[in-house]
Amino acid sequence: MKILMVSEDLPGTQIGGLGKHVVTLANNLLAQGHQVDILGRNDRGLDACAAQIGFHGRFIPGFDYARPGWKELQLGVFNPLKRPFFAKKIAGAINARARHYDVVHYHGHLPMTGLYLDPGINYVQTRHDQGSECLTHLRFRSGEVCTTVTPQDCSACISANAGPLRKAVTAVAVRNYREGAAASFGSQKTVFVSEFLRRQFLRAVPGADLSRTRVIHNFIDYARLARHTRAAAGEVHRGQVMLVGRIDAGKGFGEFLAEAAPRLPPHAQVLIVGDGPEREALAAAYASARIRFLGWREYDEAIALAVRSHVCVVPSVCEEACSTTVLEALALGKQCVALARGGTPELSGYQRYPGQLQLGATMRELVGKLVLQLDGAPLVLAPAPAFGADSLQVIPKLLDFYAE
Repeated sequence: MKILMVSEDLPGTQIGGLGKHVVTLANNLLAQGHQVDILGRNDRGLDACAAQIGFHGRFIPGFDYARPGWKELQLGVFNPLKRPFFAKKIAGAINARARHYDVVHYHGHLPMTGLYLDPGINYVQTRHDQGSECLTHLRFRSGEVCTTVTPQDCSACISANAGPLRKAVTAVAVRNYREGAAASFGSQKTVFVSEFLRRQFLRAVPGADLSRTRVIHNFIDYARLARHTRAAAGEVHRGQVMLVGRIDAGKGFGEFLAEAAPRLPPHAQVLIVGDGPEREALAAAYASARIRFLGWREYDEAIALAVRSHVCVVPSVCEEACSTTVLEALALGKQCVALARGGTPELSGYQRYPGQLQLGATMRELVGKLVLQLDGAPLVLAPAPAFGADSLQVIPKLLDFYAE
């Protein structure tokens, strides 16, 4: 099958979870004998893009995404014209190339992109976050999960003091955005990476036609993780706690450290892998011999640290759609604790043993569960013959969806 992957998150020197997912999916499809190209941005340099992102196929620079002049922050409104403008750009790049492929698979932040495609294109999009109904993609505001579905309320994410006019303009942008997403979902094939995401969209757009959508959880490269497990030869450091991710407000590192620092047992050591806007302040407040900030690390180095850890912690206070970090911990056989938010409870179905994924309703409860785990000996598991969220298990579901 000839497949064109598309994402505005690629290329980049440090790509996030969505971009990594696209590259992992594309490389696995290549390994299975499919022809796969990635179409991405042309305004981040044009040299060695495939090698930069770790893609084993051809990268096509097809559209620019950075355009000054919208001035949303300065004006204090979400502009109703901005997101359709970029969606049309991406669709134009797809239209120019789609005839060479059996399927186009879009992974991005503009759910209405499919509305601007030429008829007859076999198009699939995957929704990785709450950007189907939320213009910031996160539904997270002022340190708390945002629960409102009223379009006017969205003005608070762009202006602290929005008056009636600004609220009205933002409301138009939000309604148009959601209506465009619903129209695309009703007419074209869409994957949600969790049932949680699909529920959230229906909450914002009741009655939307989602009959052409499927829920297919994220996946991991289990063979790659299993190699790390075998290389560690059972070496696990009792008391070592691993956290990995972008250190920003939604990921909950600050809330976790505030709760955990005074409660950690004497033998515990916390390793925090990642970078982000809150790293410097948190390191100043908490860094010690027992709480170490290791900065950004290459994927294989981060996995090697996780393999040797006693417990993995995913303290996200935002609602993660389908945490790959949780899936990786479960695949490695690690004890894992996380908040019971977003799509994370759905991932209990991938546990390798009962109680492997411990969910806390609050950060205090999460840390309590962590302390209990650290009281015992770490479990050391050999790689299993198969793992439910392995790419080899999940990709056939996508291929079936492509062929529909």
